[in-house]
Amino acid sequence: MSKISVLAQLILAFTGVMPICAFSQGLSPNQASTHQLPSSQPDRIILNISENPLEEIGVNWRTDSTQHVSKLEFAVATPGPEFRESTQFIEAKTETLVSQQDDEPTIHANYHQVKLSGLKAGGQYIYRVGEGENWSEWFQFAIPEDSKEVNFLYFGDTQNEVLAMFSRVFREAIINLPKMDFTVYAGDLINHESADFEWGGWFDAGQWIHATIPSMMTPGNHEFSKNPATLTPHWNAQFNLPTNGPIGLEETTYEVNYPELKIISLDGEQIDESPTYRQAQMDWLRGILTNNPRKWTVITFHYPVYATHPDRYHDKMIDHIRPILQEFKVDLAIQGHDHAYARGQAFEENGIMDYDKGTMYVVSIAGPKMYEVKTDEWMDRKAYGTQTYQWIKVKDDVLTFKTYTALGTLYDSFEIRKGPSGQNRILNHIPNTPERLQTQ
Repeated sequence: MSKISVLAQLILAFTGVMPICAFSQGLSPNQASTHQLPSSQPDRIILNISENPLEEIGVNWRTDSTQHVSKLEFAVATPGPEFRESTQFIEAKTETLVSQQDDEPTIHANYHQVKLSGLKAGGQYIYRVGEGENWSEWFQFAIPEDSKEVNFLYFGDTQNEVLAMFSRVFREAIINLPKMDFTVYAGDLINHESADFEWGGWFDAGQWIHATIPSMMTPGNHEFSKNPATLTPHWNAQFNLPTNGPIGLEETTYEVNYPELKIISLDGEQIDESPTYRQAQMDWLRGILTNNPRKWTVITFHYPVYATHPDRYHDKMIDHIRPILQEFKVDLAIQGHDHAYARGQAFEENGIMDYDKGTMYVVSIAGPKMYEVKTDEWMDRKAYGTQTYQWIKVKDDVLTFKTYTALGTLYDSFEIRKGPSGQNRILNHIPNTPERLQTQ
């Protein structure tokens, strides 16, 4: 064949694909997200924390609706591939979710879940999920040692542009810090409660991290539709969280118990919207905090008691939840919703505020959407326009808290030291760097 003939064929071939290239570049955002559609290959694989995290763990994943049966294969991890000779199979519990929101297509997907139990503290395990010819890669995870030390990450709202803008924060935390035992999300994981492609972006932001480090999440207002407030069906389908809270609030209000740490999730949206569920949570919270044998208590909920601007205080959290936190001397409250960073103590008694005692309150933001910050008496440290991640370490009589920016730079730090009679002493280790605040 002559060089001219070859060149002519190449030109024709290129001309033939040009309309396809132009069409691809002109896709709408939802057309461009078709890679988020489910298939026979498992995706959105996630570990979730259990109420007894030294003994069990939850696993969830998604396939298309043709995969009626899906399994988890697991074993004790080994230094080499010999674990494959002694694996066990567990058939998952499967449910179908049909979802559609805004201009997304109607999506039919099967969600599969397994609760792995009988695990050993300090053990390392390996697993994959699937069926037939469709299997994930192998993922490895560890159960914490029963050493009374716990390390975890805390993120405020991820919500907007999650894959584009939150992923770097999450990945920087994993690179910069020691290995975490679990991760806490303080609500508003996405922006539109049943937008499946947005959920896909959230899973993509964490990728393999979700499948190897357990997640704990509390719902925010953006996980609910309105009138009445209704939790997105994605929540219970794609997560496998504890169900030890009040009836009707399974997997949103619950407790997790380590040997020396109790960490609690409250459903902030139902505190705000439903008098019935508000009272149920208040009664339940009092019940689990009465005669609480654990040295440390941390609580997470979406709406902050104290906001990063005085005009954004949440009256129902102040009126109904703050008195319980004060009565039972809850050590730390980690919150979301208010898209900025602030932390400090506050204690109200007979209408008088004391900013040197009581629960330590923290509000943070992991995504790119930002709110104005205004100085308030309760704040020890604050920041505007700053994506952060937080490392919390609990060991013996010390809770250590460190806040880092998306660059991995330490921005805030303190310790809570617990005395023999349970009283707390705060030691601030705030870096000698200016606060990041908006220009006037």
